[in-house]
Formats: sequence, C-alpha cells, structure tokens
Amino acid sequence: MDMLDADTEALLALTLAGGASAPRRALLDRHGGPAAVRALPRPRWREAGLDSAQIRALDGDAAAFAPDLLPRCRDWLRQPGHQLIGWHDPDYPPLMRKAGSPPLALFVAGDPALLWYPAVAVVGSRGPTAGGRDNARSFSRALVAAGYAVTSGLAAGVDRAAHEAALDAGGLTVAVLGTGPDVPYPRNHAGLMGRIATLGAVVSEHPPGTEARREHFPSRNRILAGLTLGTLVIEAASRSGALITARQAADAGREVFAVPGSIHNPMARGCHRLIRDGAALVESADEVTAALGAWAGALRGELQRRLGAVATAADRAAEAHPGTADTGASDDPAHHRLWQALGHDPSTMDQLTERTGLTAAALSSMLLVMELQGRVAVEHGRYSRRTAPILSNAPTGASQGT
Repeated sequence: MDMLDADTEALLALTLAGGASAPRRALLDRHGGPAAVRALPRPRWREAGLDSAQIRALDGDAAAFAPDLLPRCRDWLRQPGHQLIGWHDPDYPPLMRKAGSPPLALFVAGDPALLWYPAVAVVGSRGPTAGGRDNARSFSRALVAAGYAVTSGLAAGVDRAAHEAALDAGGLTVAVLGTGPDVPYPRNHAGLMGRIATLGAVVSEHPPGTEARREHFPSRNRILAGLTLGTLVIEAASRSGALITARQAADAGREVFAVPGSIHNPMARGCHRLIRDGAALVESADEVTAALGAWAGALRGELQRRLGAVATAADRAAEAHPGTADTGASDDPAHHRLWQALGHDPSTMDQLTERTGLTAAALSSMLLVMELQGRVAVEHGRYSRRTAPILSNAPTGASQGT
C-alpha cells in the first residue's frame, strides 16, 4: 500500500493516536508541522505530554492501530475531494480554533474552504411536528438567501429538512457527523450525504469506517457549535441533543436562537427552556441575520487576511493590466462569466445561477473571493459590482450592531 506524503502520514498517525489532544496541538504549534513533530526524538514526545499509546502510534508501531485502520484512511484520502485538515494547517477553520476542545484534525469530504464561510447551525428534533419541519425549511432557505451556510448533523427530522432546503435553494450546507466521513447515519441518508459532499462539505473528527456510537454524538455537537456563528434550535424536547449543541454554542461564546411554539407541544419545551435561560426568541431568519451581522463581518475579515496574498496579487495585476481588472481572475472563464453576469444593480443567487449556468456552490466560492478583494458588494443576499476595489483590513460589517 503506497504511503501518502510525509506530512499527511504524520498527521494521520497523530490523529489516530487518540488520547488527550492538547499535547499534540502544542507540539504542532511549537514545531510547525506533523512531519517535523514525527522527526523529534522520542524523549521529546514524552516531555510534551504524550502517553505511551500515543508515542507508539507516532513511532509507527503497527500494533498501535486496528489492522485495517491505516490502509482504510489512506484509501479514503486518495479519493478526489477528500482531505485531512490539521491544527497546523492555515485552512483549519478559525471559528473552531476559538471553541472549547478543538479537534486535532478534521476529515473533510468536499470543499474545506466552506468551513470558513459564515454559517448557522440549524438543529432540532429527530421527530419534529409538521410545523417544525416547515420552520426548518423556511429558516434554512432564508439563511442561505442572506448569504449564510446552513450547518447541521445529517440526522433525521430537523437536520435533514435543513440540509435539503439549503441545497434546494442553491445554497451551501455542511454536515457534521458523529461517524466516519464515509458512514451516513442514518443509513438512508447516504444520498443526501453524497449531495452535501458534492455541493458543500461533510466533516468528521472520526476516521473513515467509524460506525455510529452513542458517545460520539455529544462530541459531534461541539464541532457543530464550534464551526458556526450561532445555533438555531427549531424544535426540541426537554431532553434533546439539540440542547447540548445550544449549550456548547453558548459556552463557546456564540449566539443561541430558539423558535417558540405552543405550550401544548412537547417538542417546544426545549426551546422554551432555552429562551428562559437567555437564548434569543426568534420568529424569522431576519432576526438571526441581524444579530449575526457583525460576527459575519469579523469572519470575513479573517478570510480577507487569509486571502490577502490573493487580493494583493489581483490588485497588482489590475494596476499592471487595467483592461483585465474586471474579473479579478481574467484567465478563469468561470470567473469571467460570473463578472459579466454581475451588474451594478443587485442580483440574487438564483439570477446569477441562471445567467452563468454555474452551480450555487461554485458561485458562492467565487463571490466570496471577489467580495474579499473588494470587487463585489453583498447586501441582503444580493450581489453587485463595486466601482473600485476596497482592500481594507477592517472586517466587512464590523461596525454593525449585534
């Protein structure tokens, strides 16, 4: 079985070693990358706090892993669109870095750049009422129309309704799993998971082949809360995994929103409890996006810094070749089509999809780069050209109230 590159092999060993993640994150911080960590003498690993099992795994002891685990992970990572994003990686999602107990690495099927996208976790009961399912769909459609990704856990009920509504509206959605990135749960969501991997992203901290285990879902919920600006609970009983996600979101300093319901609906009791505990009562997606405006702007500021080299290069190219400044990527036909489809009057995502023939997922990625380059303005989910680039370090929208 051919090995992967040295950094990926070392990161895989570090990830599969299990145990406390803080010492492994500290090693990556101190030494810059997995291969450099693996090259250290064994006493240095012990000094850093790795236990004996972690040291054996990092040292390449085959007995430290299940017999087929490494080959299974390598096979999965060789497939197109599959990546392992580690703590050391500049593409590691910035919001997750700031959450409690961030995972050492994430297995991602799809576009890992989408994990930087301003997102709202939409969660709730696995057995919602008809009204709850309708609310999940309507809130999710409105959120993607306003320029947010919808993140959920691929479960039955509210999760599925949220993912499907986001996809059907041409928006972005991210599924966070409590299984391996190749194991749908429930099994009949395999088709939905495939759509999300193609048009959005599927994320897990568990290696490929990991089956559903009860203890994995609370930890899944911490990633769901950590990746997003806020958590919206549609319906939840008094004891619900959605309440765990909401609590973890609050612990991470994120916004928590709850949709109220009838006092006679047992699926509303969890939401009412959240509201009593300080969650924001919301009746429309506009209330969610108004509260998150500054947060989304700050995240775009981080994206702008991450893509600063891209923006600087585009700006220099525009100065050197004024005739090509319009696209920001003149050698890319898709970017050119998008630029030609944009006007000075705001256009919706649906309009841009129709004009360009491109998918909403592809358009969202390109529009985000153009926005960060100061070439596109976004307001209420509508996009228009800017007359001149605005390349500032100030986060877009950071002056808005929360």
